[in-house]
Amino acid sequence: MAEGEQYSHPMVSFFSVAFKFTAIGFYILCSLVIHNFVIQFVITVFLVALDFWTVKNVSGRLLVGLRWWNDINDEGESVWHFESLDQQSLMALSKKDSWLFWWSLYLSPVIWLGLGLIAIIKFNFDYLLVVVVALVLNIANIVGFTRCQKDAKKQIEDFARQTVGARVASSLQSAFSV
Repeated sequence: MAEGEQYSHPMVSFFSVAFKFTAIGFYILCSLVIHNFVIQFVITVFLVALDFWTVKNVSGRLLVGLRWWNDINDEGESVWHFESLDQQSLMALSKKDSWLFWWSLYLSPVIWLGLGLIAIIKFNFDYLLVVVVALVLNIANIVGFTRCQKDAKKQIEDFARQTVGARVASSLQSAFSV
């Protein structure tokens, strides 16, 4: 990360982190103060779903140039779709934005796992349900963006191979045609 580099999308960066930690904070606050499972479940799941949607559809696209979705085809099979910016656009993205995106993406489920362990230790299995929903949505984003990033790297490598191959073929053709 370059020293003094600014966030390219400060509001998106803020909300990308804020939704994650608002859900976690609300869950912890309710566990300590309110003790009403229904309120905690509904509001926490709403906040986690808001985070999932924001990361998947806004933050991922603007902060790291990636987008994914999953469809079920006519045969009932799961089909993953990945989009990424071209190589030049990916290189122009802010390293600070990217760093924040990936760290918050991976840190959030670690915190939820810790909260899940606490729920198990306290025998609060209904509260564990909230944690499971949060983990499922967080892990879905991790899987989607990790696969999307791998697909983007593969596309860049394939493009580089094709470009080099075309140049070598062109050089050979011009060398033998003289």
